[in-house]
Amino acid sequence: MNALALLLLVIQLPAVAILLSRLLQAPRRLPPLQPQMATPDLIGRVSIVVPTLNEAHRIGGCLEGLTRQGYEVREIIVVDSRSQDGTPDLVKAAQLADPRFRLLTDDPLPSGWVGRPWALHSGFLYSSEDSEWILGVDADTQPQPGLIASILKTAHQEGYDLISLAPRFILKDLGEWWLQPALLITLVYRFGAAGERSGEADRVMANGQCFLCRRSLLTQLGGYSSARNSFCDDVTLARNAARLGAKVGFLDGSRVLKVRMYEGMAETWREWGRSLDLKDACTPAQKWGDLGFLIAVQGLPLIGAIGFAVAIALGFTSLPIWAAFGLNAGLVAIRFALLLGIAASYDFSQANASWSFWLSPLADPIAVLRIWLSSTRTPTQWRGRSYAALDAKGQEG
Repeated sequence: MNALALLLLVIQLPAVAILLSRLLQAPRRLPPLQPQMATPDLIGRVSIVVPTLNEAHRIGGCLEGLTRQGYEVREIIVVDSRSQDGTPDLVKAAQLADPRFRLLTDDPLPSGWVGRPWALHSGFLYSSEDSEWILGVDADTQPQPGLIASILKTAHQEGYDLISLAPRFILKDLGEWWLQPALLITLVYRFGAAGERSGEADRVMANGQCFLCRRSLLTQLGGYSSARNSFCDDVTLARNAARLGAKVGFLDGSRVLKVRMYEGMAETWREWGRSLDLKDACTPAQKWGDLGFLIAVQGLPLIGAIGFAVAIALGFTSLPIWAAFGLNAGLVAIRFALLLGIAASYDFSQANASWSFWLSPLADPIAVLRIWLSSTRTPTQWRGRSYAALDAKGQEG
């Protein structure tokens, strides 16, 4: 038992030092974006691109939210990948009330491309060259009034070339309230909180649900082609931009953007969990290093604290055992304390069983297991499409 405690301490102590160094950056992060009114200098600055494939059940909130944005929006290009559920009809109906909407059907998916970056790339090529900015918005988002003006003004004031936003999540059922925050924490532990100033390019974080990029930078990147075979194209593109010297920001958009990502715990596990390893945006060493880090600071603490508490109760009271118990109990306490920090990222008004949010640290070992499973598998199905295996160059194999 002493040997096990010592081994765990050797593994965990360096990881805990890294974790604390990241969490202590939180007080210096940029504050959440606030809704803002458009000003004349922003007229027609941005083209919005919305990729869709069978989104009829959730695109309504997105379309409604985009119509409530101001004259800074030149056009809203909905790129549909041949939906079969009436999505184009909803877009056409929105177009009758707001002529800024344009419906585009993208060409068949080329070899080596994933559907989402292909749709975004098609929208970018179709967009007006007079727009200084391109904003990718997902169909499951609910843009709030003042979103676009806020993100544009922040980009100008802070000198960003690329900004993406962390949203406010809409959860409903008990299972997703329990699991989803544990999955979210895997990102916070690895990359820090939204609003922290990015360091090296390989640690940049991004969220494609609301992804603003200068047209000139996107042109330099070849549109979305550098992320064509990535199932986390947002992070891949942001890191490619950072490597070119662009200033990239991942900011707190919880007051200007809401999102209902998935329906229930099972879909959250299946759909979100399989991309959270970010393996398409990093080297194998980074992927496995991050996984080991998560095991040490998020996967093991609950199990370790309980296990060593039992050992102490059975009479194993050596210093290494007490130290291992104290370290793991402390990590569990930090995890529960972080619930207060991330609570603002959730919309509790639409919840059926939000009390399970406060028990989400109990799902941490399961969340880390999900990252491990994702790290060992390449998706073959994504958002209604089937894919052959893609190699590192984006070729089907």
